[in-house]
Amino acid sequence: MELTSGILLAIMVLAALTSIQFYKGRKLNLQLMDFYLRKIEEVVKPEDKDYVWLGGYIGFRASYKINRDNIRKFEYTLTLLPRHSLLYFPIALLTSRHDKLYFVVKPFAQIKREAHLIQKGYYRLKPDIENEPLLQKETIEIAGKKYEALYEKKRDVEKLRELVGGLSKPHNVKHVSLTPKTNVFYVLMKPEPDTIEDDIERIVRFVNEKLKESPFSS
Repeated sequence: MELTSGILLAIMVLAALTSIQFYKGRKLNLQLMDFYLRKIEEVVKPEDKDYVWLGGYIGFRASYKINRDNIRKFEYTLTLLPRHSLLYFPIALLTSRHDKLYFVVKPFAQIKREAHLIQKGYYRLKPDIENEPLLQKETIEIAGKKYEALYEKKRDVEKLRELVGGLSKPHNVKHVSLTPKTNVFYVLMKPEPDTIEDDIERIVRFVNEKLKESPFSS
């Protein structure tokens, strides 16, 4: 097959754009990783740290020992859109849609009952909730977004609703839950640089104050 000058030019332009996007996207993702890491650590102040690189420039997993107030361990995973890939980035916008932060907080206080708030329409495949058949279900609205509430006691999910509604941009929270089996408080959210510090402070305050109180621990 003979390459015409037009095809050859298009290949050269694509190669140049791919290279430019790689360096620009890589720089931005590295800056975001550094920024989120520093802001989270400034709030939680871990006594010990462990990191796992997820490969490429898509994020990392952090595990912190806190051993202070009501927080024993504070873990999170940051996954970023592949901004460094010109060809894959548009696909990721359709599949992943946005950067994600997954928080797993392990308190000292014992969580007694299960509760979930899941933003309607967020998951393409419904998450596997082990005790779902035993949980009560209803749809509630928070800041204009509908959430599916699953719970044993209504008062538990009301406290979660209060937390989500008090965050900087409630619609960025996709799933928040309390799981007694693993004694874990979980949050999945879309992070934003201008609000991350305030949101982490509110999450930490929720664990330190609300999870030590009824209704969660009694």
